[in-house]
Amino acid sequence: MKKFMKEFKAFISRGNVMDMAVGIIIGGAFTSIVSSLVEDIINPLLGLFGGMNFDQFSVKLNGESTLYYGKFITNVINFLIMALIVFLIVKLMNAASNKLSSKEEVKPDTKECPYCKTKIAIAATRCPNCTSQLEG
Repeated sequence: MKKFMKEFKAFISRGNVMDMAVGIIIGGAFTSIVSSLVEDIINPLLGLFGGMNFDQFSVKLNGESTLYYGKFITNVINFLIMALIVFLIVKLMNAASNKLSSKEEVKPDTKECPYCKTKIAIAATRCPNCTSQLEG
């Protein structure tokens, strides 16, 4: 039992498990934000232009059962709108991240000898392999 607890403690204390837990928590909070954006802002705006509410569409089956296909259509549209919003937010975050991160050009530390074609130090004035005098 002690070995099991030790292995479990090692598993829990790994960085990637903690990152995953934080991601799930943030994802849950983000889901409520995006859901509110879609339901409270975007859907009413779409209602202004379309003037249609799909929730009302249904079909009676055998007199007792009702098939609410309009709610399904609404959920599909909400999903597509949510996916578009998440895509745009991720695209915006990636663009901001690329702008903020400084990309330094890596200068080469070697060059090629024009005579023997071996790699030599960039500051070398003579090739250590063929002993040729190098220009510049």
